[in-house]
Amino acid sequence: MAAHFIGIDIGTQGARVVILNQVGEITACSERSFGLDELSREEQSPEMWWDACKACLLDLTETATSANIIAIAVTSTSGTVIPLDEFNQPLHNAIMYSDKRAAPQGEKCTSLAIKYKVEGFTGFNSSSGLAKMVWFQETYPEKASRLSKWIHAADYITGKLSGEWGITDYTNAFKSGYDVNKLEWPSYLTTDLLIDKKWLPKVLPSGSVIGTVDPALADVLRLPKHIKVITGITDGCASQIASGAIKPGDWNTTIGTTMVIKGVTIKQVIDEEGRIYSHRHPAGYWMPGGASNTGADWVTNEFGQELAHLSNAAAKLIPSCHLAYPLRQKGERFPMLAPNAIGFEPAGLTIEEKFTANMEGVAYIERYAFELIKAFTGEEIKAVYTAGGGSNNDVWLKIRSNVLNLPIIKMKNVSGAVGAAILAASNTYFSSVIEAVEKLTCIEKEVQPDNKLVEKYNKNYQQFINLLITKGYIKETIDA
Repeated sequence: MAAHFIGIDIGTQGARVVILNQVGEITACSERSFGLDELSREEQSPEMWWDACKACLLDLTETATSANIIAIAVTSTSGTVIPLDEFNQPLHNAIMYSDKRAAPQGEKCTSLAIKYKVEGFTGFNSSSGLAKMVWFQETYPEKASRLSKWIHAADYITGKLSGEWGITDYTNAFKSGYDVNKLEWPSYLTTDLLIDKKWLPKVLPSGSVIGTVDPALADVLRLPKHIKVITGITDGCASQIASGAIKPGDWNTTIGTTMVIKGVTIKQVIDEEGRIYSHRHPAGYWMPGGASNTGADWVTNEFGQELAHLSNAAAKLIPSCHLAYPLRQKGERFPMLAPNAIGFEPAGLTIEEKFTANMEGVAYIERYAFELIKAFTGEEIKAVYTAGGGSNNDVWLKIRSNVLNLPIIKMKNVSGAVGAAILAASNTYFSSVIEAVEKLTCIEKEVQPDNKLVEKYNKNYQQFINLLITKGYIKETIDA
């Protein structure tokens, strides 16, 4: 009987569960939306997540009972934390990554991490788990007096599945203050932030086996009792796994509302300016990345009704000589820290020219990001795997491949739930996450650069960089 693997993704707006077989095909999937309100960006009920998760698993019962399910893993939002009591019940709703109330605590955590020269994550802000822990303790001292442990969103579902609590993984612990170099919780968390050490979970690599599905739960969900439960991973890292970017030299660019770049390096990237931070790879490498404030939000907001026409027109216009930067909010965070940056485009362009120039502008920012990364690591970038809505436009893929002078690769199934399923397979059926990705991902499209276009885009890119320097967004070119 073919081996199968379950991946669960608990997102901001709903839960998704997939069953993936041993050749990477989705054999079943189910989704549930959450009933959200205006406060759902700040807090959500973990019990609501679990109810949705159980409903999805029950939808898949027939497939699950007739297939050889080997393992199950969970991904969820980074920075979302839950305080539990001694009975592993939530003392409070999950404090969401998007909750802004812990901004002052984030500043405090950052200053302490810098003071004690922590080698792990130091750019704490309101979206960081550590800042939220401190905020909760200061805001709800009575509840904090009954605190037994802190866990993350993925940990909650993993605990419900296995009955094993107080265990997390490198990626979820990262923004909660865990030192991914020394593989320990730094002492300042206890001495300065008054977080009791016994509240902090045990941290294992993503993909570690921690147990099997709880027998009573298996009966309720009609699941086989032998299914192994695996330590989870954050949603961004799960999507990176599903994209295929898992070996040193591989990089993933996801162009959605924003542009997020993540990759795999042998050396850790330490950026004192905080543009780039590095997760710990399950195999011991590093997974550095950063997020730009530009991406593809401008596409649907400004050109959504004419995309087919505009894409056809852009195919005939590239490479254009127009320099544009579709930043639709003030300030940029990656690949440059430019709080006063604003987007730009030449006046007098036709709608077709604007669309083309803006796609090229995002590609120029992507190239600058990769030059920054290469300057930090000294390692070659071999390929760029891609995902997100921006990856659905063939002309944009062609532009990016030629601006970067790299192959652009798009996998067939790129989602957090699929990434979690691949992770579940990594150390249970395959020898590593690298082997699991090689076996369970399938290339849907590959775009190679064209030498003539590469040459033309090189000249345009240098003009774009010179314009950024003139505007004061960057100081100088990067010697990569």
